[in-house]
Amino acid sequence: MRKLKMPKQQLNNFEDVFHIFEASQNAKGVSETTLNNYKYNLKNISKYLDVRKPFEDVTKRDIEQMVAAMRDAGLAHNSIATYVRNLKTFYNWCKAEGFPSIDFPSIRERETVKETYTDAELERLLRRPTGDCDFGEYRSWVLVNFFMNSGCRSATVRHIQNKDVDFGSMTVVFRHNKNGRIQTIPLCSLMASILKEYMKIRGGAADAYLFCNTYGEMLTEDALRHAIRRYNQSRGVESTSIHKFRHTFARKYLIDCGGNAFTLQKLMGHSTLNMTKHYCRVFDTDIAKDYDILSPLAQFQKGRVRITKR
Repeated sequence: MRKLKMPKQQLNNFEDVFHIFEASQNAKGVSETTLNNYKYNLKNISKYLDVRKPFEDVTKRDIEQMVAAMRDAGLAHNSIATYVRNLKTFYNWCKAEGFPSIDFPSIRERETVKETYTDAELERLLRRPTGDCDFGEYRSWVLVNFFMNSGCRSATVRHIQNKDVDFGSMTVVFRHNKNGRIQTIPLCSLMASILKEYMKIRGGAADAYLFCNTYGEMLTEDALRHAIRRYNQSRGVESTSIHKFRHTFARKYLIDCGGNAFTLQKLMGHSTLNMTKHYCRVFDTDIAKDYDILSPLAQFQKGRVRITKR
């Protein structure tokens, strides 16, 4: 493939070259989510870096000043680390394509505890709506159940088609994943029963999108996010994060269901075990559960008479 090189005298500003990078990644076939992340990052970076500056004049010092300005503005450490990581991806591409490049260190993300929905919130969210609810509320209820059955991403669930659901094998095929791989995940009996009823109401051809809008069309990312926000708030749950269901699924699977990291890796579509290990680490606070039973000290001393202070 011919590289997208430009003579130095034809180089434009930073923003122009970044748009060439975006076009290259689009041609490469990266996911819509990744492309949107690049656009979002450029928009936010432009608040702290002069993207109208001639591309070849942007220096390592400019990147360092950008990071310092972000810190002064109170941006979260991990947000800054994400911006820097994406800039490194951009500059690595520049180097491969013959553009001027800059070498600068990465910022290591700090590990944080993933927020999850509480059991009380899940009870409200998973409670079946009344018979007089509209299609939007009913679909959102099915979606919340589906998120808790599979832990999938919002972009993945939006691309599922009717034909991807197989009640014979009790599975559903994910054709749209962050890593670009096709994935098959199981359906529990309850989820299968919910989907059977939903699909009778939803109808549509085999290649129609499973979770559609009221016109049978594919849900947009914004429409899905707004639908879950309305649904959660109508149930008295202020948190409306879709990705929070993914964290909740991982925590429940590991802690409450006794699942293992290797199976969780397959269910969540992680390319490597590294991200799955991250979930295992951040939920270590839950090892205190039933520790009076599991503690070697408690087991050894069980039934023994202890000396008490008088």
